[in-house]
Amino acid sequence: MENNIYFISGIDTDAGKSYCTAFLACELIRSGKRVITQKFIQTGNTGHSEDIDLHRRLMGTGMTEEDREGLTMPEIFSYPCSPHLAARIDNRPIDFGKIERATQELARRYDVVLVEGAGGLMVPLTDDYLTIDYIAEKQYPLVFVTSGKLGSINHTLLSFEAIRNRGIQLDTVLYNLYPTVEDTTIQEDTMQYIRRYLKKNFPEAKFMVVPSCEAQN
Repeated sequence: MENNIYFISGIDTDAGKSYCTAFLACELIRSGKRVITQKFIQTGNTGHSEDIDLHRRLMGTGMTEEDREGLTMPEIFSYPCSPHLAARIDNRPIDFGKIERATQELARRYDVVLVEGAGGLMVPLTDDYLTIDYIAEKQYPLVFVTSGKLGSINHTLLSFEAIRNRGIQLDTVLYNLYPTVEDTTIQEDTMQYIRRYLKKNFPEAKFMVVPSCEAQN
């Protein structure tokens, strides 16, 4: 594809984006691609990104030179909240230029860059700039994480409407089977419903099931 940078978002903070980002990275690596992941804005950490740590552990790569350079975690804020509030609490604005330079450098070095967002699509980055605005502005193909937990079908369809309204390319939907449930009635029905919805409304989007793994905890 012309654009080798993909943005990972999902229905909410607890969708399992970090695990799914690492899962997708592993799948692409197995297909012969050179892949790196990036957490474009990390909140709730100081000096390091715990999400990148999880990516590397699940990918089995250990820390990379790009991690040590800070390219994979260009903006880190200390308070665990949405980026607009985290930036206000730390009393410094998000440096979007720094993020862009880091992402482009990763794209120069690797075949595929997977950029993990913070929270869901509508999470504010500033008071008047949302995550979905950032994705649309950069024209990144979107990888969207959802699941079969109660309520997810509503959040998923609302997100799909927002994606369509912004003209964003929905590249892949990752259906996360975590957490494991004994009664899979809702999980299985939601999966089939979303498959049918994609076939009708986003026929070019891929659908992948992400198996449950306790490493997501």
